[in-house]
Amino acid sequence: MIFVNENLIAKGTAAKQAARVLATLPTDVKNNALLAIAGGLVKNSDYIISQNKKDLDLAKEKGMASAMMDRLSLNQSRIESMAEGIRQIAALPDPVGEVLGMVKRPSGLVIGRTRVPLGVIGIIYESRPNVTSDAAALCIKAGNAVILRGGSEAINSNLAIANIMRQEGEAAGLPKGSINLIEDTSRETAVEFMKLNGYVDVLIPRGGAGLIQSVIKNATVPVIETGTGNCHIYIEKTADLNMAENIVINAKTSRPSVCNATETLLVDEEIAKKCLPGILKALSEKGVEIRGCEMTQKIYPNAKAATEADWETEYNDYILAVKVVDGINAALDHIAKYSTKHSEAIVTSDYSASQKFLSEVDAAAVYVNASTRFTDGFEFGFGAEIGISTQKMHARGPMGLSELTTIKYIIYGNGQIRK
Repeated sequence: MIFVNENLIAKGTAAKQAARVLATLPTDVKNNALLAIAGGLVKNSDYIISQNKKDLDLAKEKGMASAMMDRLSLNQSRIESMAEGIRQIAALPDPVGEVLGMVKRPSGLVIGRTRVPLGVIGIIYESRPNVTSDAAALCIKAGNAVILRGGSEAINSNLAIANIMRQEGEAAGLPKGSINLIEDTSRETAVEFMKLNGYVDVLIPRGGAGLIQSVIKNATVPVIETGTGNCHIYIEKTADLNMAENIVINAKTSRPSVCNATETLLVDEEIAKKCLPGILKALSEKGVEIRGCEMTQKIYPNAKAATEADWETEYNDYILAVKVVDGINAALDHIAKYSTKHSEAIVTSDYSASQKFLSEVDAAAVYVNASTRFTDGFEFGFGAEIGISTQKMHARGPMGLSELTTIKYIIYGNGQIRK
């Protein structure tokens, strides 16, 4: 006998019904609901912070690393930022109904494409409670219902945020079932959620490599793969060294727990002795552990020896792998071998080098003279993002509103029949 999780079926049914209404809901109703949700989050910030404290206390008891605690933590400023992201989403053009060209065929048929919602979107994510608000707001604006499944470490925070969003949204005109949160954080329920065909139209995982691979391996629902961030910065031999230092320090230390933080620094051997001591000393003073190749260790003796695993690891912590390379081709080879195709950067004053890097690096976001930390829906002008897609089908990079739609062909005729 096949076990059926009645709670999941109920949420899936409610979401499916809501999706039919949301698909044709007027833009102003969706926008007003999002603005009400943003106001509700700020108005109830003390309550959200109190629930977040429960999660933080449990995480501390379990010995969660400080960088991961930072991902989990909410304060007044972060809640204000969540609300501002939702307001930005409300201010963006509605993609639903956009007509993507019309062509008249020899038959007399006029054929076009229009953007339509995906339907019901499932989101599986880990310890960042701001994902609850970001994902739900983006789904609603794009006309989709959403079913959220966060990690156990953030359950109290997620429940508080989702409940406020649901109450404020429904009061402002959203259909019931638009925003759903799975309260059961067990692995068994998560796997069942991944197989909720007929209710969930697409599943988007957002988290570490283990979570993403679990979803890819277990899901029978279509998956949009978001990627881990083993991001690199390459300091090319013509780089402005002050600029390079500022970019590296920002990319590693501003928020090391996130997927757009840099994990490996590559430095051209022609300038390694000149630039590495200052950069690595500054990083060490900020608490970053340096794991370097043999040349890095000779230049900076405090560096630990890097292993093969260091080149392929997304640390999400105050750890940086450093390698001295023989020119841009060696840097490109290293990135091609170890990159997770998230975000890669070059610091250079050479236009040809910058264009070579932009052309040859295979990643969702490729930077010249800027920190990898900008790979973010808010920074890209999307208000927020549902995740950073590292795949090559349908959506790539920060996924905003357009990426949460699909297309439908619309055909106008005047009695044509096919011969």
